[in-house]
Amino acid sequence: MWRTTPMHRRERSGSIADHRPPPLADDVERSEIQPPADGVGPLFHRRYGARIREPAFDAEDLVARISRNLNAVAPTQFAVFQKVVGQDEAMRVGDEYVVRMPAPWDGPVRVVGVGPRSFRFATLAGHLEAGQIEFRALPAPEGGVRFEIESWARSGDWLSNLLYHHLRMAKEVQLHMWTSFIERVARVSGGRLTGGIDIDTCRIEDLGDEA
Repeated sequence: MWRTTPMHRRERSGSIADHRPPPLADDVERSEIQPPADGVGPLFHRRYGARIREPAFDAEDLVARISRNLNAVAPTQFAVFQKVVGQDEAMRVGDEYVVRMPAPWDGPVRVVGVGPRSFRFATLAGHLEAGQIEFRALPAPEGGVRFEIESWARSGDWLSNLLYHHLRMAKEVQLHMWTSFIERVARVSGGRLTGGIDIDTCRIEDLGDEA
């Protein structure tokens, strides 16, 4: 199937001082969390973003709808979110999901942040990546809503690093997964994407004391 959404990709190098993942709140359970320091290879700080014109919901309502049913916007050919800890009716800090993907991609995550316009996951032991990912919606200055997915992650182990950086398999799966996610968010919102999807990637080779 041909993709019709324009994608604007930018890649650059950066320093860990400017691209650290958000700190975890004091009340977040740390057991089994897989931070970037536990991963291998470079850290990638990546942001996917797009403006949605004329949505039926504002940013807060859109995030609330997505967080109640992630599979309504997940590209199920790439990933299915299965909640394994927490109640079904809402997303709360401490909830856990297993992201079911084509083998060997299944990955457990824990909710480490929930706000009116965003929610954030941290990867758990056994995940393909080591880091965090945040989903958020904001009022767009030009009108409508801007939806973004932002991640801070390294490969979880040497095999993941090989697949991502050398064979590039995981990188392409990830790209199509999150751009498809944003396209589905636009459909759920009742609006339409305008201007395509921006994909900004910063690669950090030297993590210093962070790794």
